[in-house]
Amino acid sequence: MTAKDLNGTLTTKVKNKIATITFGHPASNSFPRALLDALTTEIDSLSTNNDVSVILLQSEGEKVFCAGASFDELLAVQNADQGLHFFSGFANLINSMRSCSKIIVGRIQGKAVGGGVGIISACDYAFGTENSAVKLSEIAIGIGPFVIEPAVSRRIGKTAMTEMTLTPDQWKTAQWAHQKGLFAEVVTDIEQLDQSVENFTSKLASYHPEALAEMKKVLWEGTEHWDSLLIERAQITGRLVLSDFTKKALEQFKK
Repeated sequence: MTAKDLNGTLTTKVKNKIATITFGHPASNSFPRALLDALTTEIDSLSTNNDVSVILLQSEGEKVFCAGASFDELLAVQNADQGLHFFSGFANLINSMRSCSKIIVGRIQGKAVGGGVGIISACDYAFGTENSAVKLSEIAIGIGPFVIEPAVSRRIGKTAMTEMTLTPDQWKTAQWAHQKGLFAEVVTDIEQLDQSVENFTSKLASYHPEALAEMKKVLWEGTEHWDSLLIERAQITGRLVLSDFTKKALEQFKK
């Protein structure tokens, strides 16, 4: 499956029971709603594909994994309904990732901001490099990481989540993220990243697929209420993004 237009790109390749999904966008691999929907649909489809045991999620380029939400679309939000529609895209994606029957492995080659950190947190196992710094910048623009908070807090704990949220101008290093549990492994560079990811996913794909699927359920026990929780969080963000504070802040970021 390949999709390519002004909303970004999404490509999936299946080989040896491993489905590799690659997303990209010219604006630092950020996510407009259409790309969020395409990725969600693809994960839902692979969840029922018997030829797939493992999903590898990655992005294009070398320096940035994901810059989060599309600033252009954030600026275009004119009312609460539009705000809910946009932010529910991230809610739907995270819920799709957690309910997917396949183990999802993240290949995080570079920096991640906001929603990108949420996507990493929704992976079952994530690899990073020394350049994979992370940041939650939402408070600085008058909103907050409400939709992704459950996923991030589940991965790194409330204390580290608080630290990231309340220091929106500070990058946390890959080693910090590794110590807190966001990354399972951190390697030196992309060459080592690709080797480590290949070794790990190949082994994982050789295991009993039913055992992997049952283990996935166990890993995400207690999150069933996220179907409604994340939409409630999207409503909060969708309302806050309408503020004059946020509009002005987004214009400054664009400059």
